[in-house]
Amino acid sequence: MFLRSRYFAAAACALLACASPAALAQGAKAGDASIRGQLSLCAGCHGIPGYKTAYPVVYHVPKIGGQSPTYIANALKAYRSGDRQHPSMRGIAASLSDAQIEQIAAYYGGGK
Repeated sequence: MFLRSRYFAAAACALLACASPAALAQGAKAGDASIRGQLSLCAGCHGIPGYKTAYPVVYHVPKIGGQSPTYIANALKAYRSGDRQHPSMRGIAASLSDAQIEQIAAYYGGGK
């Protein structure tokens, strides 16, 4: 099971390395240039159909494209504040400004 998890993690990293932030953000508004790096981080897990994390526990990673922008923004803010717990999401959300959170929420809320 551990090797399988490592395989999927390696595959996700390979996909992320091959995908340019510009390609991931294709179709995004011009104002979204400041979030292209963050979009590639999101796509590294949330863009893989059926992906499950192995840390800290096995967890099905939800698809966020098409979710409500309000839900996405509130979730990111909750991870940032520590109200929601997941080590990876907490670290990523902690690096985001309110403006970046709103841009990411609008991008994925548009069905990306």
